Amino acid sequence: MHRQRNLLLVFYGLIAVFSLFLITRLKFSFDFEQFFPQGDPDYEFFKNYIKDFESDDNFLLIAVERPEGVFDSTFLNKFHEFTLKTAELPYVTSSLSLTKMQAPLRTPFGITAVPMIHLDDPAFFPSDKTRVLQDRRLVHNLISEDATALTVVLKIVNQSTLEQAEELMAELNKLIKEYNFAEVHMLGRPYFQRELVWMEKREVIVSTFIAALLCALILYFIFRRWWTVFISMAGIGMALLFFLGLLSVLGRELNALAALYPILMCIVGVADTIHLTSKYLDELEKGHDRETAIRITMKEIGLATFITCITTAIGFASLLTSRTAPIQGFGLNAALGVVVAFFVIYGWLWAMLPRFKADELIRYSKEYAFWGRFMDWTYRYTATHRKRIVWVAFGLFGLCLLGISQIHTNYRIIHNLPRGQEITADFLYFENKFSGFRPVEVAVFPQGGRKADDFEVLQQMDKLETHMRTYAPIKTSTSINDLYRSLNAMSFGNRAEAYVLPDSLADFQKLQRLADRAPASATEVLLSKNKDKARIAARMKDVGRDTVLQIQGRIENWWARNTDSTIAKFKITGTGVILDKNSTYIRDNMLQGLIPSVLIVALIMAFLFKDWRMVLVFTVPNVFPLLFAGALIGYLGIPLEAGIATVFSIVFGIATDDTIHFLSTFKICRSRGMNVEESIKTTLNETGKAMCLSSIILFFAFLVMLFSIHPPSVTVGLLVSATLAGALFCDLLLAPVMLRWLVKDEQAAGSRQ
Repeated sequence: MHRQRNLLLVFYGLIAVFSLFLITRLKFSFDFEQFFPQGDPDYEFFKNYIKDFESDDNFLLIAVERPEGVFDSTFLNKFHEFTLKTAELPYVTSSLSLTKMQAPLRTPFGITAVPMIHLDDPAFFPSDKTRVLQDRRLVHNLISEDATALTVVLKIVNQSTLEQAEELMAELNKLIKEYNFAEVHMLGRPYFQRELVWMEKREVIVSTFIAALLCALILYFIFRRWWTVFISMAGIGMALLFFLGLLSVLGRELNALAALYPILMCIVGVADTIHLTSKYLDELEKGHDRETAIRITMKEIGLATFITCITTAIGFASLLTSRTAPIQGFGLNAALGVVVAFFVIYGWLWAMLPRFKADELIRYSKEYAFWGRFMDWTYRYTATHRKRIVWVAFGLFGLCLLGISQIHTNYRIIHNLPRGQEITADFLYFENKFSGFRPVEVAVFPQGGRKADDFEVLQQMDKLETHMRTYAPIKTSTSINDLYRSLNAMSFGNRAEAYVLPDSLADFQKLQRLADRAPASATEVLLSKNKDKARIAARMKDVGRDTVLQIQGRIENWWARNTDSTIAKFKITGTGVILDKNSTYIRDNMLQGLIPSVLIVALIMAFLFKDWRMVLVFTVPNVFPLLFAGALIGYLGIPLEAGIATVFSIVFGIATDDTIHFLSTFKICRSRGMNVEESIKTTLNETGKAMCLSSIILFFAFLVMLFSIHPPSVTVGLLVSATLAGALFCDLLLAPVMLRWLVKDEQAAGSRQ
C-alpha cells in the first residue's frame, strides 16, 4: 500500500506540473452574442436582418469634454485633427464627428455644402452653436445638450474579436495621450470586450487567493494543526490546477462567471476533506490502526462523498437547459470541476492521511468540543419540540411563496458593470450626457409591392419615429428619412423647422432625384440594397428591462392603431430585445432545469436507500433552500438575470451534500441494530459536527464574493451564503423530526427477524 501511495503522489506531481503549463493557455472571452438565447425565433430573425445592414453594436463612442464649452477655436481644431486620426486606427471602417459634418445648401449657382461648424472662422461660432443645438440629429448624439462635450463615432468591423478589440484600444489610448484632452470617456463593443475580460481575469485571481486564505484559516481554527491545513489545501490546490488544465485542453473559454470556479472547488474540496478527515479521526479514536481507519473511512464516507459528488454535479448540470451559452458553459464546467475535485481529493487523502497519527492532525480544543455539546442540544431540541419545528417550517414555506411571487426581471446593464471602475463611470457619463448605450431597432417592411423608400412608406416611418421620440428614454433615432429631411431643410436655408418630410408627393419626388445622387455610404446602413426593407435605429437610456418592455409594448400598440399595415409593417428587434428575452428564458428554465434534477437525485436516493421514506426525508430539506433563495431574491428586489439564476443550481448542488452524509450515517447506524433515537443521536454526533464545520466554510467561502467588483457575483455570494446557512438548519432540525415521524422501530425490528 505504501508503494502504491507513493506512485499516486508522483503521478499527481507530474499532472500538476503539466497543468501549470496548460493554464497559461486558458482563454477568456466576453461577447454579447454569447448571451443571446440559442434557437429563439427573434434571434434567428435578427441574424438574418443584420445581413442586409450591419450589427447594432459595431461602434465605439469617444466623448471629449471641455467644461467651459466646446465652441473654442483651439479645442475644436485639436478635436477635428483627433477625429481624422481615429479613422486610421485598426479595424475602424469610418469615423464621424460634428467637425466633419456638412449641411447641403441650395444656392443660385447650384447645391453646395457648408460645414456645421466653421473651424476656420470663430466669428461664426455663435450662429453655429445656435443652429447645432436646434438640430435633433446632433444633440445627444454628437454634442451634449449643454454644449460641453463632443463625440467621435467610430464604426468598427462587424462582430470584432477580443484580439481585434485589444489592438484597437491599445492604439486608441496612445492617440488619446498624444492630444492630452482634459477629460475623455468611451463606450462601445471593443471597450466592453477589453475591460470586461480584464475584470474576469482579475476576479479569478482574487477569488482564488482570498478563498484559499480563508479556507486555510478556518481549517486551522477547526483542527489546530498546520499539517492538516497543508494536506487539505494541497489537495484542493491540485484539484483546481487539474480542473483548469482540463478546461484548457478542452478549449473551454472562461467568462464573467469564472470567478466562482475557485470558490466552488475550495468549498467542495474542503467539505469532502472535513467529512473524510473527521471520520478518519473518529476511527482512530475508537482504537483502530491507521490502515484500518483509512479503509473504514473510504468505505463508509467515501461512498456518501461520491454520491454527493454526483448530486452536486447534477445540480450544476441543470443549467444545461438554459438557452444562453455562458450559463450552459458554467453548468457544464462546474459539474466537471466537482467530479475532478472528488477523485483528486479522494486519492490525495487516501495517500496522505495514513502517514499521520491523530495528534498530528488535530489538537482538541474547547471550540472543537463545543460542536459535540451543540449536537447533544440539537438532538434534545428536535426530540422535545417536534410540533414547533413543523409549524415554523409551514410558516416559512408560506413566506417563501410570498417572496417568490415578488421576483422581477427589471435588470439594467449597469448592474453587470464592475464597481468603481472607469468603464462604469464612462457608461454613466454617456447615460447622463448623451443618448445612452442600449440599441433599439425597428425593422420596416414595405407592403403591396412598394419599395422601402417610396413616399407612402417613408410617411409611415416618419409617423412612427415622431411617436418614438415622445418617450423620454429614447433620445436619438435615425433612418433613411434623415436624408430626405436634410434635403428638404436645404431648400429653406437649413432652418431647424424645415427638417421634416415634404408634405406633397411632387415635392418629395424632387428631393428623391437629389437623393439618388447621394453616395451609397449615406444609405446602405439604413436601406437594403434591393429596397425590400429599411431600419429605424435608435438608442435609449438604461431604464431597466421591464420598463423597456412596457415602452416597446406601447409603441407596438400605437403603430397597430395609427399606421397603415397595407403600406408598411414594423417589427422591433436588435441586441437589446434579444438580451431582454433572455430573462424570460432564464426564469422559465430555472424550473425546467431544476425539477428534472431534483427528480434524478431523488431516484438516486431511492436506489441507494431502497426506501421511499428516506427519499422524502432527503427531498423536503433540500427543496426548502431553493424556496428560501427565491424568497430572498423577491424580498430584496434583486432583478433575476443570467448570473443570479445560477444561485439555484449552486444551492441545490451543494445543499444536498450534508443531507446525503446525514442519511448515509443514519442508514449505517440502523444496519448495526440501533433504534431510531440511537441512530439519530449517533448521526448528529458523528456527521452533524462535520456538517456544521463544512457549512461554516461554505458560508464564509461564498462571502469571498464580497471582494468582487462584479455586482452579480457579490449578490450570488450573499444569496448562497445566506441560503446554505438555512439549509444546515433544515438538515439539523427538520430531517430528525421527519425521521422520527416516518421511520418506526417496530418496522426495523420486523425486518431483522
